[in-house]
This record gives sequence, C-alpha cells and structure tokens, in this order.
Amino acid sequence: MGKAQYDPVDAGHRAWNAGLKVGAKRALKPRQVWAIRFFLDEHRRIRDRALFDLAIDSKLRGCDVVKVKIGDLVLGGQIRTRAIVIQAKTGKPVQFELMTDARASLLAWLERRGGALNDYVFPSRIDHTGHLSTRQYARLVDEWVVGVGLRREEYRTHSLRRTKASIIYKATGNLRAVQILLGHTKIENTVRYLGVDVEDALTLAEGTEI
Repeated sequence: MGKAQYDPVDAGHRAWNAGLKVGAKRALKPRQVWAIRFFLDEHRRIRDRALFDLAIDSKLRGCDVVKVKIGDLVLGGQIRTRAIVIQAKTGKPVQFELMTDARASLLAWLERRGGALNDYVFPSRIDHTGHLSTRQYARLVDEWVVGVGLRREEYRTHSLRRTKASIIYKATGNLRAVQILLGHTKIENTVRYLGVDVEDALTLAEGTEI
C-alpha cells in the first residue's frame, strides 16, 4: 500500500495528534466536581462557578452552554428549577433540571452581571452583546481541571457534558433516560457516548429477573 505525498509522517513531520491522548474525554467523578467547586469558590470566581454548575446540570454541548440566555434560566426574578434550550446541533429542545447549588451560583452571578432577559448569561469580554466563545470556555475548563490537580489532556468541555449523564447511568442503568437528558435522537448514540460495552450489558442483565 502506497503513501500519500502529503502524508505528514512520510514527510518527516509530526502528526497533529502526536503524543496527545485522543478519543472521548473522561467524565468527572462526584468528588472532582466538588473539588472544582471549592477551587472556584476559594478564588471567588463567581462567573466561573455559575458556568461550571450550569454545564454540569444542563449536560449541554459547549456550543449550547455559552449561548444560554438569561430568559432561558430566569422566571419572575428567580432561577428556574427546570429549563429548556434548543440544541444547535439537532435543532431540537432539551430539558434539564437545575439543582440547588446551580441555582444559587447562577443567581449570585446574574445579580452581579445584570442585563435583560434576552442577553447572554455569559457575555464575551470583547463584545458584551455577544456570548463567551467556545474557545474561551475550553480555556477555562483547562484552568479548572489543572487547578485541582487533574491532567488537562484527559478532560475537555465535553467532560462536563458527560459527567451527570455518566453518574445517572451508573446509578440507574437506564439508557433511555440518559438519552432523553442528553437530547440524543438515537439510543445507539447514547450507547457509544457512554462507552457501554458487553460487560455493562451483562451486569445489568444479571440483576433483572422476569
């Protein structure tokens, strides 16, 4: 089998992912979630704490997290217990619950941030009418995980999306519930996303009697 003339390896150049860990990034464990919360609180990063909590509870993709608007989360001056966001990738709505910690951190941030219902929750530093960029969001996640002693290359923004979904799956084994929460159109996508394998399936089957 021949080699393409533009093959970087053949040309003596390093491949773009040489030395990097590729593939799905790890979900955070509960103790790591709390470690990051403590780190952000300790450094008084109110915006980042709200962003982190929203990302964990919403299970949204990074491109959707940064585009959430105040009106998506606020009703009657209070943070909603449940919110609905239209996903950019699928164009379909996904609903999520905001827990007590997330509601508290979001309220603290929005009281400082101010703004109207149609404004983005996390504005851009360059253009306050725009939203935080996905690149900046990724940089922040890098800071958070490194700040609590985790390896940067093993965690990315998608780790936050996977975290609660993985915890729910491990606690219930309910793939259909996780599919709905993630807004996946096909159960097969959820299976691949969570890395469900034969051993997982057999473990679940052993605990099910008819």
